[in-house]
Amino acid sequence: MSNSWFIIANPTSGNRNFSKQWKEIQQLLNNKKIDFSFAFTKFSKHEIELVSVAIQQGFRNIISIGGDGTLHHVVNGIMLQRYVKSSDITIAVIPLGTGNDWIKTYNITCNIKKAIEIIQQNKKISQDIGVLETENKGISYFNNVAGLGYDGYIVNKLEKLKSFGSIAYLLSGIAGLLFYKKSVFKIIFNNKVIETNCLMTLFGICKFSGGGMQFTKDVNTSNGLLDITIAKNLNLFDLIYNIKKLYNGNIVYHQKVETYKTKEITVVPLTSKPFIQADGELIDTGKVTVKIIEKAINFIVNL
Repeated sequence: MSNSWFIIANPTSGNRNFSKQWKEIQQLLNNKKIDFSFAFTKFSKHEIELVSVAIQQGFRNIISIGGDGTLHHVVNGIMLQRYVKSSDITIAVIPLGTGNDWIKTYNITCNIKKAIEIIQQNKKISQDIGVLETENKGISYFNNVAGLGYDGYIVNKLEKLKSFGSIAYLLSGIAGLLFYKKSVFKIIFNNKVIETNCLMTLFGICKFSGGGMQFTKDVNTSNGLLDITIAKNLNLFDLIYNIKKLYNGNIVYHQKVETYKTKEITVVPLTSKPFIQADGELIDTGKVTVKIIEKAINFIVNL
């Protein structure tokens, strides 16, 4: 099965007609003579189980059909299984989700036909994977951007607003600006300790999060380093005034924003227990330690 793909599809991703899209996907894959088997997710985090079974059956190539959440759970399935090295596995993505932030780093289109053409071209990159260790949930993995504070609050709100489609990110962001209360974070990395009133601390591997915002600086997805962004005492006016910079990446040069690179970081909230998110999925609350695994999984990208 070395050349065959196992598809894991989330029928609830996005707000479009999945059955129609699935027929188109099957036809295009068959036209390209791409051999595949498939399964649909039936409950939350079902991807983890489906990945494990597929790998046991001999599959080494996985196609994730859905959004960032689907891909996040596929990655966790690969990292949690113990049958083969994670670096023996290749993931491709046909994006159908709401945010689709991971694909933006690699210029993968939301157009189904073009996404399948990228799969056929089979150009790979070995990407780093992040590891989160939290107090209540233990170990989990991420492939794009994780963080705690304001962004975790937005993800929590987003769960209730996903029916609004892409505008849900904007609505969640506004709610965060109005109601999220900053916390004092103790941030420990590279023999440095920073204690500050903090809007959020982000741990990046790729460029984009929150529906296209760019909070990471000089990203290299395979260098074995986390891109850390500490947004300190940014207020409502700061974010509204600099909204363009949130999307073009220049927010990292704001005087209240600091960026670093490290292999490991611990963040201890001192005055509250803010939400921790990874790839747009809620993980836990409170303290978190983050590490990096260099070149852990292969991804099909548009080079």
